[in-house]
Amino acid sequence: VQLQASGGGLVKAGGSLTLSCAGSGRTFNSYAMGWFRQAPGKEREFVAIISWRRGLTYYADSVKGRFTISRDNAKNTVYLQMNSLKPEDTAVYYCTTRSDYCSGVGCYYLLEYRYWGQGTEVTVSS
Repeated sequence: VQLQASGGGLVKAGGSLTLSCAGSGRTFNSYAMGWFRQAPGKEREFVAIISWRRGLTYYADSVKGRFTISRDNAKNTVYLQMNSLKPEDTAVYYCTTRSDYCSGVGCYYLLEYRYWGQGTEVTVSS
């Protein structure tokens, strides 16, 4: 599976961006898909995940109510709609795959994720 993330950019606080992650490979639709982010000088952190069949979702508390993850299996694409952006959302955003859906603390373990995209940079100015 190969993942290509896009859609990052510079936006003012309170604005919106939508990230996309296009996947390739025959098994793409069998994976749960997630987004992580990594701010400068910080560790990579979990943002959101969506299951592959039922579209179940789970979010980090820091983005809950502002971000929405979705997927289009026909297009092999997962999206992250980001609203009410804050300067602390500034980071490189990575899409990733996971063999099973998760909710809770298990979502935060990087080793549970297999394939990673190259990242797309989001900068939120105050």
